[in-house]
Parts: sequence; C-alpha cells; structure tokens
Amino acid sequence: MSSTPDIFAISNQKQFEKVALKVFRFQYENNLVYHEFCDYLKTDVQKVKSLKQIPFLPIQFFKSHKVVSNKDAAQQIFSSSGTTGMITSKHFVTEVSLYEESYLNGFSQFYGNIEDYVVLALLPSYLEREGSSLIYMVEDLINKTNNPESGFYLHNYKELTEKLVKLDNAGQNIILIGVTYALLDLIEYQSFRLKNTIIMETGGMKGKRKEIIREELHEILCNGFGVAAIHSEYGMTELLSQAYSLGNGVFECPSWIQILIRDTEDALTYVKEGKTGGINVIDLANINSCSFIATQDLGKKNPNNSFEVLGRFDNSDIRGCNLMVL
Repeated sequence: MSSTPDIFAISNQKQFEKVALKVFRFQYENNLVYHEFCDYLKTDVQKVKSLKQIPFLPIQFFKSHKVVSNKDAAQQIFSSSGTTGMITSKHFVTEVSLYEESYLNGFSQFYGNIEDYVVLALLPSYLEREGSSLIYMVEDLINKTNNPESGFYLHNYKELTEKLVKLDNAGQNIILIGVTYALLDLIEYQSFRLKNTIIMETGGMKGKRKEIIREELHEILCNGFGVAAIHSEYGMTELLSQAYSLGNGVFECPSWIQILIRDTEDALTYVKEGKTGGINVIDLANINSCSFIATQDLGKKNPNNSFEVLGRFDNSDIRGCNLMVL
C-alpha cells in the first residue's frame, strides 16, 4: 500500500477518517495478528464505517507477537526499555524512511525548522541500551541541526551546564530534551535562568526516583531552569509518531495521529470529552505494523482534540482488557 502521500497531506477530519478506514481494511487483510484479533472480537469488517468501530490492538501484543502488515524484512527493530528479565516490546519497522518522515514533519509542525535550534539530549537510560526509537529520532534531529554544538550527554553535567549557559547567553535557540529523572539531577547540580531554551521532558523516572504528579514536577523544573513552561514529548516504541505538549501537560497531535479515550471498564466503548479513560492511539504512520493501538496510559481528551496523560493502568485496573489478551 503506497501510504506516504495520503498520510502527511491530511488536513481535515473527513480526510483522516477516509484514510484511517482504508488503512484498517489494509491491515485486516495483511496483518495476521490484527486479523485474528478482529476475528476474535467478531468484527464485521464491511460494517466498520467510523473510527470508533475499528478494533484497537492492545499494546501488550508487541511483547508477544510480531505485529507486521507486510512480508518485507525489518530495516530496524525498535525495543522498549524494561528491567532485567522483563519481556520488552519489539516494533519491526520495514520502512524506516516513514518513521523519519513522520518525526521530521511532526517536529516542524510544532517547532518550525530544526536548523534554527541547537539540540542537547540528556537521555542516559536510553543511550545505555540498544534499540531505542527515541535515540534514533533525537540523533537524526541533532544531525539535522547542522550545528556542531548539538549533541548527547550521559552523566557529564559540568560540561552540559557550561554549554547550556554559554549558548543561552549568546541568544542561541536551544531544545534540551531529557529523561525526567536526569533533568531533576541536572537542576540539583546547578540551577539556571534560561531565556532561549525549551526544556522538553520525556520518559518519566525509569525507576530512578519516586514518581511525582505532573504539576509538582513541572513546577520544580520551571524553577530549576528558570523557564515559564515545560514541554513534553509523547511517543512510544510501538508508534512511529509523537504528540507534543508546549506546556501544562496538554498534548497536541500532528494531523496523521488521533486519540480516542476508551472506558476503563469496557474496552469497546468510549467516554465523553473531559472524562478519564484508557488512551487509544491511531497512528497512520504505522501503516506497516498496526495503526490502531490501545495503550496502557490513562488520559482525557479536551474539546479541541488536545489530550492529557494522567497516569498508567496497573495490571489490576485492566478489567476492560481481559478479552484483549488472546
């Protein structure tokens, strides 16, 4: 299925629904795991006429099955982080150029031209393992800045601090993208008063620190970096696109992703705007795997289609997912 022009040219809801239904039928025919899942739910494919009638594959399937919609060899296998001995998710990406097109288009939709920035990355827990889709993306963004000042930092806070202060004082636009616990470590090492830097957090505490609520976390980070808002990136191994928050934990999607919020008691029904439920993601860039994913994140959707992430299901909460694990 030639997908790229359709996906990145979407400009309204009608177009999105038309492409999504086309992708659904394509994946039902070509993705064995998804086909079996739809059949298990007794889905009458011919009667699926709207987004809410499309079955969403539980994200756990990426841990137990090879979720692909074609027979091509994987050009890249992305894997999720996990503690030793944990089963990790694997995303077999057969067309890595589609991932690149997705994150570059997504970035420019929210932030403009990558060459206007220096990108500094503080992502120790991702750098220390193989197969991170986030590292793949950030490394490419660093290269695309065409600026020798851009780069990765592991635990060398002194060097990062000096560079950040020097560039910010010189009026350089900077994006510092960091895993949450490492950003907290950095402001404990030194506090800042940054004027030209976007702080973008991703990925949580990774077991290194106690989880805290977003409002408190963002207040600590705003104070520590001297900035008015904390940006966030919402992405995962199983997706090829990202949503971004420019502050206050409110995320917006690029035009080829949409979020639906499912009932936590019944995975096949949806809740109203403003109500909390499980986050379902439609990522049309996932054309070669599965575009319809039921995540384990809890969230709510706002009237303008933005959304908030409020936490995660613990296993005891996934009542509505029992039917989902074949």
